[in-house]
Amino acid sequence: MASASSGPSVARDATPRTPFPIRYGWTAFAAVLMIFGGAMAIFEGIAAITKNNLFIATHNYVYRFSLAGWGWIHLILGAVILLTGCALLTGATWARVVGIVLAGLGALANFLWLPFYPFWSIVLIAINVFILWALCAEPQQEKIA
Repeated sequence: MASASSGPSVARDATPRTPFPIRYGWTAFAAVLMIFGGAMAIFEGIAAITKNNLFIATHNYVYRFSLAGWGWIHLILGAVILLTGCALLTGATWARVVGIVLAGLGALANFLWLPFYPFWSIVLIAINVFILWALCAEPQQEKIA
């Protein structure tokens, strides 16, 4: 009897595939830092919006906004950084470029936030610089044996 298939048989790929291709190396480091730094920026924004008397700014500061305005900037930027970090962990290719842009904006926003809360700003600037460094490092290539 003849078989119903008329073409040559093709061997299937036996390598297991994961539904979420988690990145390793510097990309994973950047993603974890983005999630952590985004959460810290969200807390910073919430604190600035709800507790106006917690922060004291220096007088005659060049980049002077209302405290609630800075709070909304940090809250929105922190949420977008956190979501981009989650997307970077799942392997989204767009997240690397967006992460570089957002980390630069986060560092700039925290630089302008220095008069309000210097220690927190310096910590977040350092985290954003590490994110930039990790995302700009060459991605780790898989070696095929």
